[in-house]
Amino acid sequence: MTDFDTPIARRGTGSLKWDKRPELNPLWVADMDFVSPPEVIEAIRSRVDHGVFGYAQAHPSLVETLQSYLQNRIGYSAPEEEIVHLGGLVPALSLAARAFGKAGDKVLTCTPVYPPFLGIHHDAAMELLTVDHVDSGGKWTFDWQALEDKVTPDTKIFVLSNPQNPMGRVFAEDEITQLATFCEKHDLILLSDEIHCDLILDEEKTPHFSALNLSEALRDRTITLLAPSKTYNIAGLGYAFAVIPNDSIRRRFTAARGHTLPEINCIAYYAAEAAYKHGEPWRQDLLAYLRTNRDLLTSTIRERIPGAKVPQIEATYLAWIDCTALQIENPIRAVEDAGLYLSDGAFFGHPRCVRMNFGTQTERLKSALDTFCPVVGS
Repeated sequence: MTDFDTPIARRGTGSLKWDKRPELNPLWVADMDFVSPPEVIEAIRSRVDHGVFGYAQAHPSLVETLQSYLQNRIGYSAPEEEIVHLGGLVPALSLAARAFGKAGDKVLTCTPVYPPFLGIHHDAAMELLTVDHVDSGGKWTFDWQALEDKVTPDTKIFVLSNPQNPMGRVFAEDEITQLATFCEKHDLILLSDEIHCDLILDEEKTPHFSALNLSEALRDRTITLLAPSKTYNIAGLGYAFAVIPNDSIRRRFTAARGHTLPEINCIAYYAAEAAYKHGEPWRQDLLAYLRTNRDLLTSTIRERIPGAKVPQIEATYLAWIDCTALQIENPIRAVEDAGLYLSDGAFFGHPRCVRMNFGTQTERLKSALDTFCPVVGS
């Protein structure tokens, strides 16, 4: 088994997570406190030993590895031309807005959601439309009537997070199909961010249904965004990719890039290849560890803060904690005063909520919960 228990000293390394607010104990940004798979580290070392770091492109074995990953993981056979290499998913979100929207057009998404979803419209002078997810039988899903009421003729893009960040929901086949049908009805591009799809905690119970698994007609209006960054803890290397089946959509997407995106660094290509090719045993060990942490967090908060709401976390290493029913007016300020650095729910579209990153050592998580619970539950 992989050792995830040993703490890694990260302060003073230029870490956004640890060094932005060094006076606080950080459990915020989606960055785990674990060493990446040894095969990834070895691939990086091997590439560094070459000693030349010029402009790079995706090498053939990386493309083959991505195609194998897509086939084995998602069940989709992707021709090479459908794969678009990217220096990260957030730039890709912005790129899509610029490719398919113009001033005055609308972007539609559901909240709470990953904060960049709520800002990409600015890059294309578009407008943002949001609809809250709703609790249906203990699971957060889409409010279909509210979406119909909110969408307008000048809405061009629906941005989806699946698995959902921050709520950890893995949307089922019927939900994704209904959403894609909604997009077809209203002539929307379905931009599906699936960066957390390899972090599903019980893949037999809640299998990932990708936008790439839709029928050919529905899939034809999709852009699926993927990356090894969250799963294998290599976000700082900046590699992601899109799969875009429709040639016209793919051409518009790539044409909008212009000269605004940086080159992908040569090391990132090799790290991504190693992660997908050799990282599966490490990933399975990670999922087992995250399940333990997930169960610890949810049981602790539900027992010690009965009024707080934590959804059933089906994926990711991120816990959404709704403090609306509690007496505490400003939970994020209270936890910061107590020495914790969490993500503020306001940035996800829902104030009085917080997001806690449990992708850390179990003992450290226990300590953080011992700080969090009395402060928020008092």
